[in-house]
Amino acid sequence: MSNIEVLKQREQPTLTIRTNTKIEDLPQLIGESYRKIGSYLQEIGVLMSDVPFVAYHNLDMQNLDVEIGFPVAMPLPGKGEIQASSIPEGKVVFCMYQGPYSGMESVYGEMAKWITDNGYTPKDTAYECYYNDPTFPESQWLTKILMPVK
Repeated sequence: MSNIEVLKQREQPTLTIRTNTKIEDLPQLIGESYRKIGSYLQEIGVLMSDVPFVAYHNLDMQNLDVEIGFPVAMPLPGKGEIQASSIPEGKVVFCMYQGPYSGMESVYGEMAKWITDNGYTPKDTAYECYYNDPTFPESQWLTKILMPVK
């Protein structure tokens, strides 16, 4: 059983690239997007203010609608495909997960059950915040999963 909690989150400004992709192309797309946004942040002399994330706006594995980005301290202008965005304010159910990404499906299931059992209604988007990268052993990958609720 995972440690699932609820918290109220403030709006978080972000810079993101939003696109559609197939699940098998996602790892490469994430890496490319992080590099592009990181280069832009370096160009304008700004640091990210928290760990990188991916927002999943749907779960169609052959046509994922994803928003890949970095939190920033204040709203910033976009450039080209890099857009100013935000993680909205509101209640979120979250869980810290350690292990390979392939093992997160059961955590999502536990979170969905917890949301229902505790009288909340899920919103459409789920966020994964990545605390380390694939250079670490899979067993050490640390991901915070956020599910906004009403």
